[in-house]
Amino acid sequence: MFKNQDVILFFRMIIRSVKHSFRYVIIAFFLFVAQNQVSAQYITDKDTTIILISDPNVQLECTQALNDLYNFKFPAAEYQFQYLRAKYKWHPLPYFLMGLIEWWKIMPNTKDTSHDEKFLAYMDSTIEVGEELYDDYPQYRVEASFFLAAAYGFKGRLYSDEERKNWRKAASAGKDALDYLEEGKTKENLSPELLFGDALYNYFSVWVPENYPALKPVLWFFRKGDKALGLKQLKEVSYNAFYTRTEAMVWLMRILNSYENDQPQAFQISKYLHEQYPDNPYFHRYYARMLYSMGRFTEAEPECRNIIARIDSAQVGYEATSGRYASFFLGQIYEARRKPEEAKGFYLRCLKYAEEIEATETGYYLYSLIALGEIAEQQGDKKEAKRYFELVKKKADRKDEAFKDAKRRLKGLEKGD
Repeated sequence: MFKNQDVILFFRMIIRSVKHSFRYVIIAFFLFVAQNQVSAQYITDKDTTIILISDPNVQLECTQALNDLYNFKFPAAEYQFQYLRAKYKWHPLPYFLMGLIEWWKIMPNTKDTSHDEKFLAYMDSTIEVGEELYDDYPQYRVEASFFLAAAYGFKGRLYSDEERKNWRKAASAGKDALDYLEEGKTKENLSPELLFGDALYNYFSVWVPENYPALKPVLWFFRKGDKALGLKQLKEVSYNAFYTRTEAMVWLMRILNSYENDQPQAFQISKYLHEQYPDNPYFHRYYARMLYSMGRFTEAEPECRNIIARIDSAQVGYEATSGRYASFFLGQIYEARRKPEEAKGFYLRCLKYAEEIEATETGYYLYSLIALGEIAEQQGDKKEAKRYFELVKKKADRKDEAFKDAKRRLKGLEKGD
């Protein structure tokens, strides 16, 4: 119910791309995480700087814009990035940052494809400008490769999303990213920013065969990873990087919570991200989810209510996906407090949100139906209870636990008649 959807999509992409190329599909996954916003300065004939990633002047120019981006203040971020584009139009940096704005518009609900075209256009611009830099200024090839790999990686990630399922394009983007990634690795230990992609590769190249043994042959094409090193690198990026710090923290939080059984540390990261970027709906709902999963209902309740209030007020980025989480958690909280009417209202709201985004085969939807059936049964309305349990059977896969649970409950209702 709470699995890392990105990793699940990765495996689906692999399985469906067997006839094309296992190798390139995996690359598409490992490289989409190279979300590194690198700094730059204007090229002159005398400029021989190779790595501009640590330029403090450009960092200063980017600081507030990046804060605005992650805090979903997109117009303010775009204004600053447009200034960077005017100043550094020869460099892929500003085009990539503009693309990141579109990426974070997609993040709250990947079912929404309305931002795809603009996102892909900015990534294509990043590639076009990056290739010019790569071809015309050999001394800048490492930095150009860095952006080219990241742009192709992002494209691959989008194409591999469950709502797009364009496996051929995803594999092609991964192939292109691989070439530039190898070039970018020719200079190591230059910046903690450059550890980010390597950290995720090190971790997941081990995690994948551990959890999906059938995929072990696929990884024979790649260098051996090191899961412990990957975690260490992610932490180093989280502590020391400037541009990739937030992205690294997001992945570290998810890995610790979902795979490393370190919920307390994952919770601390989720709390920090929400407090640092209080208007980011993705961070907000993850924090609420952590509170709920840790049984901290007193703290979870106001956060979930706040999420719903922001949806009602049409705050940027707050939509039905976040509402589905928040309303389900509130239903559970009030059911635990033995307040069935309050719980019922939130479960019904969860159904509405799920139907709005066509997510009626998910755990939140199915278990809301089961909870509503339970409440109806407890209140003596067996007809209504039966309706909810029948709906679960209709929506759920026969192998799903929710299907089996609903089937048992229907049998119990029949025995009671």
